[in-house]
Amino acid sequence: MSIYQDIKIAASDGVCAVIGPIGPALFEKNCPRFIDGFWVTIELILFASVIGLGVALVTVLARLSGNRVLSTIAYAYTYVFRGTPLLVQLWIFYFGIGGLGEEGLGPLLWSFFKDGWNVGLLVLILNTGAYVAEILRGGIVNVPKGQMEAALAYGMTWLQAMRRIILPQAFKIAWPAYGNEVILLLKGSALISTITVLDLMGQTRTIFSRSYDLEIYLYAAVFYLLLAGLITILFRRIENRLAG
Repeated sequence: MSIYQDIKIAASDGVCAVIGPIGPALFEKNCPRFIDGFWVTIELILFASVIGLGVALVTVLARLSGNRVLSTIAYAYTYVFRGTPLLVQLWIFYFGIGGLGEEGLGPLLWSFFKDGWNVGLLVLILNTGAYVAEILRGGIVNVPKGQMEAALAYGMTWLQAMRRIILPQAFKIAWPAYGNEVILLLKGSALISTITVLDLMGQTRTIFSRSYDLEIYLYAAVFYLLLAGLITILFRRIENRLAG
């Protein structure tokens, strides 16, 4: 077992030792499962939001590059992932592509697609990347065009102007909308439980299948609200710093 797993287990035990006795008996009994699922959800949101932002940056630069091929590919990507439900995307990747098995995918791809966590993270990255790309594009569009023209006249390349002048301003404009997208990503991540991932919702469904007590979903809602509140506070503090 890795050190990281040991830390997660110790943290779960510590949290449950504090909050477990406070709640009802049903919650206290299943507290470790809730906390384990909570950590998985945090991991998914953290990785998906960070990597998805990188995907969004590449996509929006390709979209605005003026290269017809790159622009078309970027537009098609955002159109497909913004125009189809997240649940459909998850099932296509996990049950569709993953259903091809080792013979259809080969050992390397099969080792990736057979794991629901890997597939769920990949789909979350692609989904949020498409939405954030459009958010950033809106921010870039709202930066006065004269600034790009001035940068090019000064001798900067298009990429240099984007990196040094346009994107920093676009991020300030787009930051509140990006925060909302991360909240939507959190809520959408609950669908990953449909592909065998034991995130917060996956653990909740497992507990419910054994107790058939709808109160379980109330506890899950509290955890989601807690995480959404923490994300909101974090983004508002960063927004205030950007505004200052």
